Amino acid sequence: MELDSKQLAQTCRALADDKKAENIVVLDLRELPGVTDFMVICSGTSEPHLRAIEEEVSGKLRDRHGVEPRAVDGTRNSGWVVLDYVDVIVQVMKADVRERYDLEGLWNDAPRLRPSRAKSAKKAVRKRAQAATGDVVAE
Repeated sequence: MELDSKQLAQTCRALADDKKAENIVVLDLRELPGVTDFMVICSGTSEPHLRAIEEEVSGKLRDRHGVEPRAVDGTRNSGWVVLDYVDVIVQVMKADVRERYDLEGLWNDAPRLRPSRAKSAKKAVRKRAQAATGDVVAE
């Protein structure tokens, strides 16, 4: 089954979430002049975390859907990696780099896609379980 651009963006979000990416945002750019349909922006806490997110997204898309990025730009050392899937661009950034470049602010008129209800429910259950055991809950 071939993924349309919205399904691809949602899949990228889910894969990043599977590796505990933080503050995941999906911008719907279809109605705005630009170069892509969707932009997925997420944060990682360290270079190894950026690598884990990048490898999860690119590896699972390749293995499960036969989708390869047209280009990969940036480096984990710079704190910013971009996966270009033509209709979807995935930005994986360290928090300080993300704050500096403020892509959400640049594209502030773009609507945000909400996570699927099933994913939101799963995350809520996980947070409740962590709270019940006294574990620190990170956003």
